[in-house]
Amino acid sequence: MLTPRRKPDTGNGLSQANERQKSRNFADLRRLAPYLAPYKLQVAGALVALVVAAGTVLGLGAGLRALVDQGLSQGDAGLLDHALIALVAIVVVLAFASYGRFFLVSWLGERVVADLRRDVFSRVLVQPPAFFETVRTGEVLSRLTTDTSVLQTVVGSSLSVALRNLLLLMGGTVMLAVTSPKLTAIVFLLVPVVLVPIIVFGRRVRRLSRLSQDRIADVGHRIDETLNGMATVQAFAQEAAETRRFGGAVEEAFDVAVLRIRARAMLTATVILLVFGGISGVLWMGGHDVLSGRISGGDLAAFVFYAVIVAGSVGAISEVYGDLQRAAGAAERLVELLNAQPAIAAPAEPVDLPGPLPGAVTMEGVRFAYPAHPETAILDGFDLTAAPGETVALVGPSGAGKSTVFRLLLRFYDPEQGRVLVDGVDVRQARVDTLRGRLALVPQEPVMFGTSVADNIRYGRPEASDAEVRAAAEAAFALDFIERLPEGFATFVGERGIRLSTGQRQRIAIARAILRDAPILLLDEATSALDAESEQMVQLALDKLMVGRTTLVIAHRLATVLKADRIVVVDDGRIVASGTHQELVTQGGLYARLADLQFDLGREAAAAASA
Repeated sequence: MLTPRRKPDTGNGLSQANERQKSRNFADLRRLAPYLAPYKLQVAGALVALVVAAGTVLGLGAGLRALVDQGLSQGDAGLLDHALIALVAIVVVLAFASYGRFFLVSWLGERVVADLRRDVFSRVLVQPPAFFETVRTGEVLSRLTTDTSVLQTVVGSSLSVALRNLLLLMGGTVMLAVTSPKLTAIVFLLVPVVLVPIIVFGRRVRRLSRLSQDRIADVGHRIDETLNGMATVQAFAQEAAETRRFGGAVEEAFDVAVLRIRARAMLTATVILLVFGGISGVLWMGGHDVLSGRISGGDLAAFVFYAVIVAGSVGAISEVYGDLQRAAGAAERLVELLNAQPAIAAPAEPVDLPGPLPGAVTMEGVRFAYPAHPETAILDGFDLTAAPGETVALVGPSGAGKSTVFRLLLRFYDPEQGRVLVDGVDVRQARVDTLRGRLALVPQEPVMFGTSVADNIRYGRPEASDAEVRAAAEAAFALDFIERLPEGFATFVGERGIRLSTGQRQRIAIARAILRDAPILLLDEATSALDAESEQMVQLALDKLMVGRTTLVIAHRLATVLKADRIVVVDDGRIVASGTHQELVTQGGLYARLADLQFDLGREAAAAASA
């Protein structure tokens, strides 16, 4: 399937993957601090365990010095036994402290990521459709899965490792200076030599880590797009082509990952070479000091032990630095989502809609263009009224702006000019949830969730009882086919309702709207997917449902709107005619041409069927 060209950023704070600027610091990682705040007890326990574990490791050096100088050098078996017992005790404390550190830090990592995923998902849910015109679904999925997993690794492992090794680095440095100031000075002459490659390669690792995450997002987008269009892919026998395209995306992600791995490997290898090469030199000089009597064998053993700890800490920190670079990139991407402000802003002081009225709809001088194509007005100077209880049908050619009317009523978008009013209140001044609570939508392509039939119907009103769900299904003439399903209302409908026919999905969507019991109905080709018999039954149900409710109907098949109180003809974003079916046919114009075309074709089809 073809990947569309990248669209420009619409100012929602979420730029496209290849157009992002590189972060220069770890500031975005600070956004994780509020997620740790509720778990102060666990954080404190992890820190205590961390300090105890680091302290016991450093204590092993003192035990090693005593073992060599007091046990081995003096040939005293008793001192040797005591030194060994002390070492074992230190090791036991280290084991318990390490357990506590690992458990608490890992728990914190999982808990923080779970909370973060929930908040990011909640932020995505409040974004209007315009947001998803410029942001790919695969990109969002990548951030919710891959990026949060990177942060889980950092919070639940890498951060602990970094802190532990930082403590060991500082404590080991102090112990080195106490053991032999001369050798310590020589060791620290090597520090600038080690820091240079960390800085140089670290920047490259960060850039490649961000690029790698973007390529993984491309893979996720490819999967999502192909699986959603699986029927089309197979119908056109494009499986091989899609496999090649997916393989290309995977290879691009692999190539970038290899560059990132190579940079990290080079960073680690360089640090190890420099650090342990320096330790070898220091060990050579320390050996000469022992031979000359300037330090004892135990001092040298302890110095080497602390030097190994310091070197290992530097090496571990250099590796963790790469993880932190990746985490900073992941945090940046997640912060973009968390900071994304919905284009549809909630009013600071919302106006209450009037009491439970049937619903009046008014559109005054509306001009609107979709954000992806701001130069093309879909509605321009559009005026529409629907009185409470009135049924108004919108007809016209595809692209005339009929579905856009519904989207503005639902406040998926706001008009550039003019007003949209429900019961006399500008929708921009009302609470969004209250406004949408007055509307029930039956779309042309009904959405089914991967759950039971009952849950899909109950989506219209989650608190509805089983009896109410059943009544809604019966009113939509869906009860018969539901009861024939293997598990009735408990039957799993499959991903996107794939186990149901198109007509069955449409009737469940109608039952969902019936259950909602809203004063305003929006029917977007609600019967277009039904066969003649089902359409007649559902139309009877809709006729009953529409009594006393304001109903806006979008239809290309004019036979479905003949009984509307008023038919509004929309063309090129404007209302060009309005009246009953007979009045519009008499007036001539666009509606008359559409009616002649459709009804003539209908008569020809009926004649052909009877021949």
